[in-house]
Amino acid sequence: MPTIRAVPIGVGHFLPERIVTNNELAKTVDTSDEWIKTRTGIERRHFAAEGEFTSDLAIKAAKNALKNAKISANEIDTIVLATSTPDQTFPSTATKVQAGLGMTSGFAFDIQAVCAGFAYALTTANSLIVSGQSKKVIVIGAETFSRIMDWNDRTTCVLFGDGAGAIILEAQKFEGTSKDRGILACDLSSDGKYNDLLYVDGGVSTTQTTGVLRMQGQEVFKHAVGKLAESGENAMSKAGVTSEDVDWIVPHQANLRIIKSTAKKMSVPMEKVVLTVQDHGNTSAASIPLALSVAVEKGQIVKNNLILTEAIGGGLAWGAVVFRW
Repeated sequence: MPTIRAVPIGVGHFLPERIVTNNELAKTVDTSDEWIKTRTGIERRHFAAEGEFTSDLAIKAAKNALKNAKISANEIDTIVLATSTPDQTFPSTATKVQAGLGMTSGFAFDIQAVCAGFAYALTTANSLIVSGQSKKVIVIGAETFSRIMDWNDRTTCVLFGDGAGAIILEAQKFEGTSKDRGILACDLSSDGKYNDLLYVDGGVSTTQTTGVLRMQGQEVFKHAVGKLAESGENAMSKAGVTSEDVDWIVPHQANLRIIKSTAKKMSVPMEKVVLTVQDHGNTSAASIPLALSVAVEKGQIVKNNLILTEAIGGGLAWGAVVFRW
């Protein structure tokens, strides 16, 4: 009996033109290049220009993915956009992307799971394809986190950057084994009692303001390594593979220490881990598709590679996805 898989056929990314180095931040924030690199591994990040919005970044990443896949926007029937920094309270930023791509049919919507957003979006897209609702889905992670920073809080404002990444998934038939291409397994979790570890102190219903990001960094670190490793192991178990089978881990690019600790806990050598955190900082829901696109562009990830992605963010919400390129 044939099995429908959500298979990646294209990938793309976009980064704002402005690059902000640690040394530039140190001119206005009580920090230093050494302090930031030692604690996070971050060396630089990109900031959106005035008048450049999350939808703009998403549209450009999506266009690059369409070009990579060699298909037109009207061949896409669904857009799933993961973001915590939408252009407006409503409508969804995804519908702005739909208009920006010139799509005249299909449907588009946002998903909000903060840094875990892309894992949630991939899982949702997979469900749409497997159920037969969609044939070609473009999954986008896009953020302008520079707009929700407290520039007096040196422990958080140096961590984040702006950017977007996109992947196109297509319904294809396979035999239903772990050798299939496409998404093989997903694992999602959340626990709302940890809300105060990572959140934005504003909102439509509560303060009628946007608010700024607040984080208890050490507490998030403690949860991150264990939860990421467990979710990754769960996803691999569901897929019928082991860490030895994995060609690349493409983790959420939040902090180099978290990435290294998680890889060690999963017995995966760092040679198998895609790293972009040094160049982009933490771009929240955009970080995994950004890293994927960069790795494909560099020739690191090639057809039939087995990939594990995993991420954790505010909520706390976390998850992992196993797929074959």
